[in-house]
Amino acid sequence: MLLSGFFMSRRIFAGFLKYHTDMNYPRYDRHQSYQWNYDHAPDPVAVDVPNWPAPITLCGKSLKSPLGIPAGPLLNGRWCLYYASLGFDLVTYKTVRSGVRPCYDLPNLQPVSVEMLQGGEADVPIQNQMTGSWAVSYGMPSTEPEVWCADVRLTRELLPEDKLLSVSVVGTIQPDWTLQQLADDYALCARLAVESGADFIEANFSCPNVSTCDGQLYQNPSDCLTVVEKIRQQIGSTPLIGKIGRIMDSTAMQQLLSAIHPFVDALAMTNSIATRVRKADGSYLFDGEMRGICGKATLDASVEQTHMAKQLIEENQFDLDLIGVGGASCLEDVQRYLAAGASAVHLATAAMEAPEIGLNIKSAKAS
Repeated sequence: MLLSGFFMSRRIFAGFLKYHTDMNYPRYDRHQSYQWNYDHAPDPVAVDVPNWPAPITLCGKSLKSPLGIPAGPLLNGRWCLYYASLGFDLVTYKTVRSGVRPCYDLPNLQPVSVEMLQGGEADVPIQNQMTGSWAVSYGMPSTEPEVWCADVRLTRELLPEDKLLSVSVVGTIQPDWTLQQLADDYALCARLAVESGADFIEANFSCPNVSTCDGQLYQNPSDCLTVVEKIRQQIGSTPLIGKIGRIMDSTAMQQLLSAIHPFVDALAMTNSIATRVRKADGSYLFDGEMRGICGKATLDASVEQTHMAKQLIEENQFDLDLIGVGGASCLEDVQRYLAAGASAVHLATAAMEAPEIGLNIKSAKAS
């Protein structure tokens, strides 16, 4: 359902903001399909949001706090508005394409039993209860551009002016396409998103759910360069964020930064740590294909990667901001990312499990 079926103006949006006390905040239901969750997005709520002590700057834009939501939980504009009302100041519209792409079948979110991951693990076992980390299996679904463009446009209209909207885009590789055609497709989506009101564009270069190069682009710096240069031509001065996955080696990070820094304003990392997911009988879920593990198990590795990238950025005097992503679930985790060099911090898994977490973090910071 589009936002237009729900909101028609800022006045109507404000009408939904009735004060709630002791409420049970709605959340993504992992037992239901992607489409069900898309259609059953919660309404924004009115709550007292504690102030962050001072605003921060990301890619030249001012934010009331460093707290953001990455593309994963925000399936459409209603989800964006919901989390914005709960204290998140940078919300990222889930990755869109130039054509329709269905979601993978359930399970899309499979809890796993795992401690801290570093990358390169052979597999992780499943478990029934969610205890902080899960395997994510969506496949970057998308509605058609006519739908998501209209939704983004209305979302930006209804979003408070002091909140910022990022739109995640990806190219959709075809069997006979060249790299340039893939870059053109990325750029098309980015241009449409900017024309629809996006404050930031996030180029999604990392999705372990897919085996094609559109989900692994960050591993090839020269290919990334081709894509970001084309995107920049189409979006002008709109800030461009590159979403990347796990990079363990400083040489590989240096090569990526050197290639893309003239065209990209920030990097968001780390988009999960990929491995296979093992069932109780020893067989593998998802036909044995890799899936990204998200949640608490990725925190240490993601903070370390942020610190590594920050050191290289400073050594090379690159003009790049960093967004920490992976495993943050409390004020201490957010502060670890900020200390490592991030300008902002995205929360996904913890926010899906506890939508009020942004309020809790801001309250802890204010106390």
